Amino acid sequence: MNRRELLAFAGAMGLIPTARAFAAAGDLRGAAREAFIYCLPLIEMAAARDRMLNDHGDGQPAAINAFRPTRSLAGPKNRAITTPNNDTLYSSAWLDLTKGPVTLTIPPSGDRYVSVALLNMYSDNDAVLGTRTTGNGGGRYTIVGPGQPGSGANVVRCSTPHAWLLARILNDGPADLPAAHKVQDGFVLHGPAGVAPPAYATRKSSWQDYFASAQRLLISDPPPATDGVVLRRIAALGLKPGGGFDPGKLDAAAAREIEAGVAEALPSALRRSAPNVVQGWTYPRGDIGWFGQDYDFRAAVALGGLAALTPPEAMYLRPVSDSGPGATLNGDYRLSFAAGKLPPVNAFWSITMYEATPDGQFFLTENPLNRYSIGDRTAGLKTNADGSLDIWIGRTDPGGDRTANWLPAPAKGPFSISLRAYLAKSEMLDGRWRAPALVRA
Repeated sequence: MNRRELLAFAGAMGLIPTARAFAAAGDLRGAAREAFIYCLPLIEMAAARDRMLNDHGDGQPAAINAFRPTRSLAGPKNRAITTPNNDTLYSSAWLDLTKGPVTLTIPPSGDRYVSVALLNMYSDNDAVLGTRTTGNGGGRYTIVGPGQPGSGANVVRCSTPHAWLLARILNDGPADLPAAHKVQDGFVLHGPAGVAPPAYATRKSSWQDYFASAQRLLISDPPPATDGVVLRRIAALGLKPGGGFDPGKLDAAAAREIEAGVAEALPSALRRSAPNVVQGWTYPRGDIGWFGQDYDFRAAVALGGLAALTPPEAMYLRPVSDSGPGATLNGDYRLSFAAGKLPPVNAFWSITMYEATPDGQFFLTENPLNRYSIGDRTAGLKTNADGSLDIWIGRTDPGGDRTANWLPAPAKGPFSISLRAYLAKSEMLDGRWRAPALVRA
Protein backbone atom coordinates (compact mmCIF):
# COMPACT_ATOMS: atom_id res chain seq x y z
CA MET A 1 0.00 0.00 0.00
CA ASN A 2 1.52 3.35 -1.04
CA ARG A 3 1.49 6.53 1.09
CA ARG A 4 -1.55 7.98 -0.66
CA GLU A 5 -3.57 4.79 -0.20
CA LEU A 6 -2.39 4.48 3.42
CA LEU A 7 -3.46 8.01 4.32
CA ALA A 8 -6.84 7.62 2.65
CA PHE A 9 -7.36 4.30 4.45
CA ALA A 10 -6.37 5.86 7.78
CA GLY A 11 -8.84 8.64 7.27
CA ALA A 12 -11.62 6.25 6.38
CA MET A 13 -10.87 4.16 9.50
CA GLY A 14 -10.99 7.24 11.73
CA LEU A 15 -7.30 7.06 12.65
CA ILE A 16 -6.84 10.67 11.47
CA PRO A 17 -9.46 13.25 10.41
CA THR A 18 -10.75 12.38 6.93
CA ALA A 19 -10.25 15.82 5.40
CA ARG A 20 -6.66 15.97 6.67
CA ALA A 21 -5.98 12.48 5.33
CA PHE A 22 -7.29 13.32 1.88
CA ALA A 23 -5.45 16.65 1.86
CA ALA A 24 -2.22 14.86 2.65
CA ALA A 25 -2.95 12.27 0.01
CA GLY A 26 -3.54 14.97 -2.57
CA ASP A 27 -7.24 14.13 -3.05
CA LEU A 28 -8.95 16.96 -1.17
CA ARG A 29 -8.28 19.37 -4.04
CA GLY A 30 -9.96 16.99 -6.47
CA ALA A 31 -12.83 16.41 -4.07
CA ALA A 32 -13.41 20.17 -3.75
CA ARG A 33 -13.32 20.62 -7.52
CA GLU A 34 -15.79 17.81 -8.05
CA ALA A 35 -18.05 18.93 -5.19
CA PHE A 36 -18.26 22.49 -6.53
CA ILE A 37 -19.29 21.17 -9.94
CA TYR A 38 -21.73 18.60 -8.56
CA CYS A 39 -23.48 21.13 -6.32
CA LEU A 40 -23.58 24.04 -8.80
CA PRO A 41 -27.03 23.17 -10.23
CA LEU A 42 -28.46 23.10 -6.69
CA ILE A 43 -26.88 26.48 -5.96
CA GLU A 44 -28.06 27.99 -9.27
CA MET A 45 -31.60 26.68 -8.80
CA ALA A 46 -31.74 28.07 -5.27
CA ALA A 47 -30.42 31.43 -6.48
CA ALA A 48 -33.00 31.56 -9.27
CA ARG A 49 -35.75 30.72 -6.77
CA ASP A 50 -34.62 33.48 -4.44
CA ARG A 51 -34.52 36.07 -7.23
CA MET A 52 -37.85 35.08 -8.69
CA LEU A 53 -39.69 34.92 -5.37
CA ASN A 54 -38.35 38.20 -4.05
CA ASP A 55 -37.36 40.52 -6.91
CA HIS A 56 -40.31 41.59 -9.04
CA GLY A 57 -40.12 45.37 -8.87
CA ASP A 58 -43.66 45.60 -7.47
CA GLY A 59 -42.89 45.13 -3.80
CA GLN A 60 -44.97 41.96 -3.62
CA PRO A 61 -43.27 38.67 -2.81
CA ALA A 62 -44.38 35.64 -4.79
CA ALA A 63 -45.97 32.66 -3.07
CA ILE A 64 -44.75 29.08 -3.04
CA ASN A 65 -47.00 26.63 -4.94
CA ALA A 66 -48.54 29.41 -7.03
CA PHE A 67 -47.88 30.66 -10.55
CA ARG A 68 -46.23 34.00 -11.09
CA PRO A 69 -46.94 35.04 -14.70
CA THR A 70 -44.87 37.42 -16.80
CA ARG A 71 -47.29 39.47 -18.89
CA SER A 72 -44.83 40.72 -21.46
CA LEU A 73 -42.02 39.16 -23.45
CA ALA A 74 -38.55 39.19 -21.92
CA GLY A 75 -36.38 42.25 -22.48
CA PRO A 76 -33.01 43.66 -21.38
CA LYS A 77 -34.22 44.32 -17.82
CA ASN A 78 -35.04 40.65 -17.22
CA ARG A 79 -31.94 39.31 -15.48
CA ALA A 80 -33.33 36.63 -13.16
CA ILE A 81 -32.48 33.74 -15.51
CA THR A 82 -29.68 33.47 -18.03
CA THR A 83 -30.46 33.12 -21.76
CA PRO A 84 -34.19 33.96 -21.68
CA ASN A 85 -36.16 33.53 -24.88
CA ASN A 86 -38.13 36.34 -26.52
CA ASP A 87 -40.76 34.07 -28.03
CA THR A 88 -42.91 32.93 -25.14
CA LEU A 89 -44.62 34.30 -22.09
CA TYR A 90 -43.54 32.56 -18.92
CA SER A 91 -45.55 31.45 -15.93
CA SER A 92 -43.29 30.24 -13.15
CA ALA A 93 -43.97 28.46 -9.88
CA TRP A 94 -41.63 27.14 -7.20
CA LEU A 95 -43.00 24.03 -5.56
CA ASP A 96 -42.77 22.73 -2.01
CA LEU A 97 -44.15 19.19 -2.02
CA THR A 98 -43.14 18.35 1.54
CA LYS A 99 -46.71 18.82 2.80
CA GLY A 100 -48.39 16.98 -0.03
CA PRO A 101 -49.09 17.01 -3.77
CA VAL A 102 -50.18 19.99 -5.84
CA THR A 103 -52.71 19.97 -8.66
CA LEU A 104 -51.84 21.60 -11.98
CA THR A 105 -54.50 22.71 -14.46
CA ILE A 106 -53.38 23.32 -18.05
CA PRO A 107 -55.95 25.10 -20.23
CA PRO A 108 -56.85 24.27 -23.83
CA SER A 109 -54.58 26.28 -26.12
CA GLY A 110 -55.96 25.69 -29.63
CA ASP A 111 -53.04 25.65 -32.06
CA ARG A 112 -50.79 27.71 -29.76
CA TYR A 113 -47.60 26.02 -28.53
CA VAL A 114 -47.47 25.54 -24.75
CA SER A 115 -45.24 23.52 -22.47
CA VAL A 116 -44.88 23.08 -18.73
CA ALA A 117 -41.50 21.80 -17.58
CA LEU A 118 -41.13 20.24 -14.14
CA LEU A 119 -37.50 20.68 -13.09
CA ASN A 120 -36.12 18.96 -10.03
CA MET A 121 -33.58 20.83 -7.90
CA TYR A 122 -30.71 19.17 -9.79
CA SER A 123 -32.05 20.90 -12.96
CA ASP A 124 -33.33 17.80 -14.77
CA ASN A 125 -36.69 17.89 -16.55
CA ASP A 126 -38.64 15.28 -14.61
CA ALA A 127 -41.52 15.87 -17.02
CA VAL A 128 -42.65 18.21 -19.80
CA LEU A 129 -46.40 18.55 -20.31
CA GLY A 130 -48.09 20.35 -23.18
CA THR A 131 -48.32 20.42 -26.97
CA ARG A 132 -45.79 17.66 -27.70
CA THR A 133 -46.61 15.22 -24.91
CA THR A 134 -50.17 15.72 -23.67
CA GLY A 135 -51.64 17.75 -26.54
CA ASN A 136 -53.32 21.14 -26.71
CA GLY A 137 -56.60 20.05 -25.16
CA GLY A 138 -55.56 20.92 -21.62
CA GLY A 139 -55.88 18.72 -18.57
CA ARG A 140 -55.52 18.36 -14.83
CA TYR A 141 -52.45 16.74 -13.30
CA THR A 142 -51.34 15.80 -9.78
CA ILE A 143 -47.68 16.45 -8.99
CA VAL A 144 -46.37 14.26 -6.19
CA GLY A 145 -43.05 14.31 -4.39
CA PRO A 146 -40.68 11.46 -3.51
CA GLY A 147 -42.35 8.67 -1.59
CA GLN A 148 -45.83 10.17 -1.81
CA PRO A 149 -48.70 7.93 -2.92
CA GLY A 150 -50.30 8.44 -6.29
CA SER A 151 -51.06 6.49 -9.43
CA GLY A 152 -52.85 6.94 -12.71
CA ALA A 153 -52.27 8.56 -16.07
CA ASN A 154 -52.45 12.10 -14.72
CA VAL A 155 -50.00 11.67 -11.84
CA VAL A 156 -46.62 13.30 -12.41
CA ARG A 157 -43.73 12.35 -10.12
CA CYS A 158 -41.09 14.81 -9.03
CA SER A 159 -37.79 13.33 -7.88
CA THR A 160 -37.05 16.06 -5.28
CA PRO A 161 -39.31 17.57 -2.59
CA HIS A 162 -38.81 21.04 -4.08
CA ALA A 163 -39.01 21.92 -7.76
CA TRP A 164 -39.48 24.58 -10.41
CA LEU A 165 -42.54 24.51 -12.66
CA LEU A 166 -41.97 26.62 -15.78
CA ALA A 167 -44.73 27.19 -18.35
CA ARG A 168 -44.00 28.62 -21.79
CA ILE A 169 -46.84 30.10 -23.89
CA LEU A 170 -46.06 31.10 -27.49
CA ASN A 171 -46.72 34.76 -28.31
CA ASP A 172 -46.74 36.26 -31.81
CA GLY A 173 -46.11 39.88 -30.82
CA PRO A 174 -47.93 42.78 -29.13
CA ALA A 175 -51.22 42.27 -31.00
CA ASP A 176 -51.32 38.66 -29.81
CA LEU A 177 -50.82 39.45 -26.12
CA PRO A 178 -54.53 39.53 -25.10
CA ALA A 179 -55.12 36.06 -26.58
CA ALA A 180 -51.89 34.73 -25.08
CA HIS A 181 -52.84 36.19 -21.68
CA LYS A 182 -56.16 34.35 -21.82
CA VAL A 183 -54.33 31.04 -22.21
CA GLN A 184 -51.78 32.03 -19.60
CA ASP A 185 -54.52 32.79 -17.06
CA GLY A 186 -55.76 29.22 -17.40
CA PHE A 187 -52.59 27.77 -15.81
CA VAL A 188 -53.55 27.20 -12.17
CA LEU A 189 -51.99 25.44 -9.17
CA HIS A 190 -53.78 24.20 -6.07
CA GLY A 191 -52.04 22.66 -3.08
CA PRO A 192 -50.83 23.15 0.49
CA ALA A 193 -49.27 26.48 1.36
CA GLY A 194 -45.54 26.02 0.99
CA VAL A 195 -42.81 27.32 3.26
CA ALA A 196 -40.69 30.19 1.97
CA PRO A 197 -37.13 28.88 1.58
CA PRO A 198 -34.17 30.47 3.35
CA ALA A 199 -31.44 32.36 1.53
CA TYR A 200 -28.48 30.42 0.19
CA ALA A 201 -24.99 31.29 -0.94
CA THR A 202 -24.23 31.85 -4.63
CA ARG A 203 -21.42 30.57 -6.85
CA LYS A 204 -19.54 33.82 -6.05
CA SER A 205 -19.61 33.24 -2.30
CA SER A 206 -16.64 32.00 -0.28
CA TRP A 207 -16.06 28.29 -0.49
CA GLN A 208 -17.06 27.96 3.18
CA ASP A 209 -20.47 29.57 2.52
CA TYR A 210 -20.89 27.82 -0.83
CA PHE A 211 -20.40 24.35 0.61
CA ALA A 212 -22.41 25.16 3.74
CA SER A 213 -25.36 26.07 1.49
CA ALA A 214 -24.73 23.03 -0.68
CA GLN A 215 -24.90 20.87 2.45
CA ARG A 216 -28.29 22.34 3.41
CA LEU A 217 -29.59 21.78 -0.12
CA LEU A 218 -28.38 18.18 -0.16
CA ILE A 219 -30.39 17.64 3.01
CA SER A 220 -33.55 19.41 1.81
CA ASP A 221 -33.44 17.75 -1.63
CA PRO A 222 -31.56 14.46 -1.37
CA PRO A 223 -29.68 13.29 -4.46
CA PRO A 224 -30.67 10.16 -6.38
CA ALA A 225 -29.14 6.82 -5.48
CA THR A 226 -27.48 6.77 -8.90
CA ASP A 227 -25.13 9.55 -7.72
CA GLY A 228 -23.62 7.31 -5.06
CA VAL A 229 -20.14 7.14 -6.61
CA VAL A 230 -19.63 10.89 -6.86
CA LEU A 231 -21.08 11.38 -3.38
CA ARG A 232 -18.48 9.02 -1.96
CA ARG A 233 -15.75 10.97 -3.72
CA ILE A 234 -16.86 14.36 -2.36
CA ALA A 235 -17.40 13.00 1.14
CA ALA A 236 -13.75 13.90 1.80
CA LEU A 237 -15.06 17.42 2.49
CA GLY A 238 -17.55 16.12 5.03
CA LEU A 239 -20.23 16.95 2.45
CA LYS A 240 -22.89 14.23 2.65
CA PRO A 241 -26.65 13.95 2.00
CA GLY A 242 -27.22 13.46 5.71
CA GLY A 243 -25.01 16.38 6.77
CA GLY A 244 -21.50 16.68 8.11
CA PHE A 245 -19.78 19.63 6.42
CA ASP A 246 -17.95 21.74 9.02
CA PRO A 247 -15.23 24.13 7.75
CA GLY A 248 -14.09 24.60 11.35
CA LYS A 249 -12.63 21.10 11.28
CA LEU A 250 -10.36 21.90 8.34
CA ASP A 251 -6.84 23.12 8.96
CA ALA A 252 -4.94 25.70 6.87
CA ALA A 253 -3.41 23.08 4.58
CA ALA A 254 -6.82 21.58 3.85
CA ALA A 255 -8.26 25.05 3.20
CA ARG A 256 -5.56 25.73 0.62
CA GLU A 257 -6.33 22.46 -1.14
CA ILE A 258 -10.05 23.29 -1.23
CA GLU A 259 -9.45 26.81 -2.54
CA ALA A 260 -7.29 25.41 -5.31
CA GLY A 261 -9.92 22.84 -6.24
CA VAL A 262 -12.71 25.42 -6.32
CA ALA A 263 -10.61 27.70 -8.55
CA GLU A 264 -10.23 24.85 -11.04
CA ALA A 265 -13.88 23.77 -10.99
CA LEU A 266 -15.68 25.88 -13.58
CA PRO A 267 -12.87 25.97 -16.17
CA SER A 268 -12.57 22.22 -15.81
CA ALA A 269 -16.32 21.63 -16.23
CA LEU A 270 -16.60 23.90 -19.25
CA ARG A 271 -13.60 22.29 -20.90
CA ARG A 272 -14.81 18.74 -20.37
CA SER A 273 -18.42 19.44 -21.44
CA ALA A 274 -17.49 20.62 -24.95
CA PRO A 275 -20.49 20.26 -27.30
CA ASN A 276 -20.74 18.86 -30.81
CA VAL A 277 -19.72 21.49 -33.41
CA VAL A 278 -20.79 21.40 -37.07
CA GLN A 279 -20.23 24.30 -39.51
CA GLY A 280 -19.44 26.63 -36.63
CA TRP A 281 -22.58 25.82 -34.58
CA THR A 282 -22.75 23.89 -31.33
CA TYR A 283 -25.48 21.28 -31.34
CA PRO A 284 -27.13 20.10 -28.13
CA ARG A 285 -26.13 16.78 -26.75
CA GLY A 286 -28.78 14.15 -26.34
CA ASP A 287 -28.59 14.36 -22.55
CA ILE A 288 -29.29 18.09 -22.25
CA GLY A 289 -32.22 18.61 -19.91
CA TRP A 290 -31.78 15.12 -18.46
CA PHE A 291 -28.12 14.86 -17.59
CA GLY A 292 -27.66 11.52 -15.88
CA GLN A 293 -24.19 11.33 -14.37
CA ASP A 294 -22.52 13.93 -16.61
CA TYR A 295 -21.99 16.46 -13.83
CA ASP A 296 -19.67 18.69 -15.86
CA PHE A 297 -22.28 19.16 -18.56
CA ARG A 298 -25.04 19.66 -16.01
CA ALA A 299 -23.01 22.41 -14.33
CA ALA A 300 -22.16 24.10 -17.64
CA VAL A 301 -25.84 24.24 -18.63
CA ALA A 302 -26.86 25.46 -15.16
CA LEU A 303 -24.43 28.32 -15.62
CA GLY A 304 -25.22 29.27 -19.22
CA GLY A 305 -28.72 27.92 -19.91
CA LEU A 306 -30.60 26.98 -16.75
CA ALA A 307 -33.97 25.30 -17.42
CA ALA A 308 -32.94 24.02 -20.86
CA LEU A 309 -35.51 21.65 -22.33
CA THR A 310 -34.72 18.23 -23.79
CA PRO A 311 -34.00 18.06 -27.57
CA PRO A 312 -37.39 16.62 -28.61
CA GLU A 313 -38.98 19.72 -27.05
CA ALA A 314 -36.43 22.34 -28.11
CA MET A 315 -33.12 22.35 -29.95
CA TYR A 316 -30.64 25.06 -28.91
CA LEU A 317 -27.82 25.98 -31.30
CA ARG A 318 -25.11 28.53 -30.56
CA PRO A 319 -22.20 29.58 -32.78
CA VAL A 320 -18.62 29.14 -31.71
CA SER A 321 -16.34 32.14 -31.78
CA ASP A 322 -14.40 32.85 -34.95
CA SER A 323 -11.79 34.83 -33.01
CA GLY A 324 -10.81 32.52 -30.18
CA PRO A 325 -12.18 29.99 -27.68
CA GLY A 326 -15.72 30.27 -26.34
CA ALA A 327 -19.18 30.98 -27.71
CA THR A 328 -18.97 34.76 -28.10
CA LEU A 329 -18.91 36.85 -31.28
CA ASN A 330 -17.50 40.28 -31.97
CA GLY A 331 -18.28 41.66 -35.42
CA ASP A 332 -20.86 41.73 -38.23
CA TYR A 333 -22.15 38.54 -39.85
CA ARG A 334 -24.54 37.18 -42.45
CA LEU A 335 -26.58 34.00 -41.94
CA SER A 336 -28.03 32.73 -45.23
CA PHE A 337 -30.74 30.08 -45.45
CA ALA A 338 -31.18 28.57 -48.89
CA ALA A 339 -34.68 28.41 -50.35
CA GLY A 340 -36.65 25.68 -48.61
CA LYS A 341 -33.91 25.17 -46.00
CA LEU A 342 -35.22 27.12 -43.02
CA PRO A 343 -35.04 25.31 -39.66
CA PRO A 344 -37.51 22.39 -39.91
CA VAL A 345 -39.93 22.60 -36.99
CA ASN A 346 -43.44 21.62 -35.97
CA ALA A 347 -43.80 24.67 -33.69
CA PHE A 348 -41.50 27.68 -34.29
CA TRP A 349 -37.90 28.83 -34.64
CA SER A 350 -36.06 32.00 -33.70
CA ILE A 351 -32.58 33.53 -33.41
CA THR A 352 -32.06 35.60 -30.25
CA MET A 353 -29.29 38.12 -29.52
CA TYR A 354 -27.50 38.22 -26.14
CA GLU A 355 -24.80 40.26 -24.53
CA ALA A 356 -22.23 38.05 -22.82
CA THR A 357 -21.32 38.78 -19.21
CA PRO A 358 -17.83 38.19 -17.78
CA ASP A 359 -19.09 35.30 -15.65
CA GLY A 360 -20.45 33.33 -18.60
CA GLN A 361 -24.10 34.31 -18.63
CA PHE A 362 -26.22 35.81 -21.42
CA PHE A 363 -28.94 38.47 -21.39
CA LEU A 364 -30.99 40.45 -23.89
CA THR A 365 -29.47 43.78 -24.85
CA GLU A 366 -30.68 47.28 -25.71
CA ASN A 367 -30.61 48.11 -29.41
CA PRO A 368 -31.96 50.80 -31.76
CA LEU A 369 -34.74 48.59 -33.19
CA ASN A 370 -35.88 47.20 -29.82
CA ARG A 371 -35.58 43.86 -31.61
CA TYR A 372 -34.23 40.98 -29.58
CA SER A 373 -34.94 38.07 -31.90
CA ILE A 374 -35.75 37.16 -35.51
CA GLY A 375 -37.70 34.10 -36.56
CA ASP A 376 -40.56 32.56 -38.45
CA ARG A 377 -43.06 34.97 -36.87
CA THR A 378 -41.10 38.20 -37.51
CA ALA A 379 -43.16 40.55 -39.65
CA GLY A 380 -41.59 42.19 -42.69
CA LEU A 381 -38.65 39.87 -43.33
CA LYS A 382 -37.47 40.15 -46.92
CA THR A 383 -36.50 37.09 -48.92
CA ASN A 384 -34.25 37.16 -51.97
CA ALA A 385 -35.48 36.61 -55.53
CA ASP A 386 -34.45 32.94 -55.38
CA GLY A 387 -36.39 32.38 -52.14
CA SER A 388 -33.35 32.37 -49.87
CA LEU A 389 -33.26 34.39 -46.64
CA ASP A 390 -30.33 36.48 -45.39
CA ILE A 391 -30.24 37.55 -41.74
CA TRP A 392 -27.75 40.28 -40.87
CA ILE A 393 -26.27 39.99 -37.38
CA GLY A 394 -24.02 42.57 -35.74
CA ARG A 395 -23.51 46.09 -34.48
CA THR A 396 -23.76 47.84 -37.85
CA ASP A 397 -27.09 48.52 -39.57
CA PRO A 398 -26.68 46.89 -43.02
CA GLY A 399 -28.90 49.61 -44.50
CA GLY A 400 -31.66 49.70 -47.10
CA ASP A 401 -33.90 46.65 -47.39
CA ARG A 402 -31.41 44.71 -45.30
CA THR A 403 -32.45 46.58 -42.15
CA ALA A 404 -35.68 44.57 -42.16
CA ASN A 405 -33.56 41.44 -41.62
CA TRP A 406 -31.11 42.94 -39.10
CA LEU A 407 -30.63 41.47 -35.63
CA PRO A 408 -28.73 44.21 -33.75
CA ALA A 409 -25.84 43.35 -31.45
CA PRO A 410 -24.85 45.37 -28.37
CA ALA A 411 -22.92 48.55 -29.07
CA LYS A 412 -19.80 47.12 -27.46
CA GLY A 413 -18.46 43.98 -25.85
CA PRO A 414 -18.80 40.31 -26.77
CA PHE A 415 -22.17 38.87 -27.71
CA SER A 416 -23.73 35.60 -28.74
CA ILE A 417 -26.85 34.33 -30.45
CA SER A 418 -29.03 31.29 -29.88
CA LEU A 419 -30.98 29.53 -32.62
CA ARG A 420 -33.98 27.84 -31.03
CA ALA A 421 -36.13 25.26 -32.78
CA TYR A 422 -39.21 24.14 -30.87
CA LEU A 423 -40.56 20.70 -31.74
CA ALA A 424 -37.81 20.14 -34.29
CA LYS A 425 -38.61 17.72 -37.08
CA SER A 426 -36.76 14.44 -37.41
CA GLU A 427 -34.27 15.78 -39.98
CA MET A 428 -33.02 18.31 -37.45
CA LEU A 429 -32.99 15.87 -34.55
CA ASP A 430 -31.02 13.24 -36.46
CA GLY A 431 -28.60 15.66 -38.15
CA ARG A 432 -29.81 15.59 -41.76
CA TRP A 433 -30.48 19.35 -41.51
CA ARG A 434 -27.62 21.59 -40.41
CA ALA A 435 -27.56 25.33 -39.84
CA PRO A 436 -25.52 27.25 -42.44
CA ALA A 437 -22.24 28.75 -41.28
CA LEU A 438 -22.07 32.37 -40.20
CA VAL A 439 -20.13 34.49 -42.71
CA ARG A 440 -18.31 37.74 -41.86
CA ALA A 441 -20.23 40.61 -43.44
